[in-house]
Amino acid sequence: MQPNKLYTQAIEDILSKTLNNIDKFGTQFPHVSLNGKYNLNGNDDWTDGFWSGILWLCYEYSQDERYRQAAEATVASFRQRLEQHVVLDHHDIGFLYSLSAKAQWMITGDESARELALAAADVLMRRWRNTSDGSGYIQAWGAQDNEQEAGRIIIDCLLNLPLLYWASEQTDDPTYREAAAIQAEKTRRYIVRGDDSSYHTFFFDTKTGVPIGGATHQGYSNGSTWTRGQAWGVYGFALSYRYTGNRAFLETSKRMARYFLEHLPEDSVAYWDFNAPVAADTYRDSSASAIVAAGLVELISHLDGADPDRLYFEQMLAKSMQSLINNYATIGDDAAEGLLKHGSYYVHGGLSPDDYMIWGDYYYLEALMRLVRGIPGYWYERK
Repeated sequence: MQPNKLYTQAIEDILSKTLNNIDKFGTQFPHVSLNGKYNLNGNDDWTDGFWSGILWLCYEYSQDERYRQAAEATVASFRQRLEQHVVLDHHDIGFLYSLSAKAQWMITGDESARELALAAADVLMRRWRNTSDGSGYIQAWGAQDNEQEAGRIIIDCLLNLPLLYWASEQTDDPTYREAAAIQAEKTRRYIVRGDDSSYHTFFFDTKTGVPIGGATHQGYSNGSTWTRGQAWGVYGFALSYRYTGNRAFLETSKRMARYFLEHLPEDSVAYWDFNAPVAADTYRDSSASAIVAAGLVELISHLDGADPDRLYFEQMLAKSMQSLINNYATIGDDAAEGLLKHGSYYVHGGLSPDDYMIWGDYYYLEALMRLVRGIPGYWYERK
């Protein structure tokens, strides 16, 4: 089957499942699954924007008002969440509000949604920590006085930075952009290793900004490469390049992508950590490969035909997408709530190590939308 036809059939399956899920989920938000059923919450988790993003992408593709109405209802919930400051003491504000409020503004022109997204950018900026060396960083988790978390940055934050870049464009205030660019550069310098692998997290002295060292929270070990973290790097640095034009970010995205792709198993879908011992029961993380697929589409868009990496990335993207569709997607299972099987959330913690992941579903759909219709996600304003 030709790739474009395969991709279109996958999208049609997603549209049907999403309509079913609108009825199943009601006003709640899916997070990760247990025994094939999504765990639902009332909009108090870091992942809840991905459900909004799925709904908005389905609406853009189909123009079916049922998706739009459901998506707008999620944005109303996000407005209430911001007003009441419900579980927002973390850096994942971009995941929450780029795919909900900013998406609504981009698609419908709703000015109140734009203002909500800008207010969310301000919440994210409250996590900026000044240091005496004159640099600073965005604290990933916890309150500023949390001694354990106060000096931590994590690679995931790269996908939250587009909210700040966008806010700077919207307001002509360079503060947002400067903070995002510093965070991206700190991540490039300290989280990305010399061999193009990555730490999950890195710690700094909270007063001086002096680097302390890398660690992991969800990976196999401090020195291993957690595949979802590597995936955030591939996509996140490509996005920072889009906003800043800094070639170092583009080159870092390319190097991290090549590392990811060169360490894949035979079926082109990642295990949960590149350094985890491989056996018959080693967990995969289809969500990591879905993120990289979406990230490769973004990365390739910045490479001209003379770039020696472009053809390799295009070929590997096609292999990964075909494997996700043929081996991991729930196509044909009409009762399935998730789109991709065999995602892993937090293996060491025993939390959904082999289940559906709502972010995996989102990035899988985003990659398909970009490949079939050229519809990107909501990380930047479309010109």
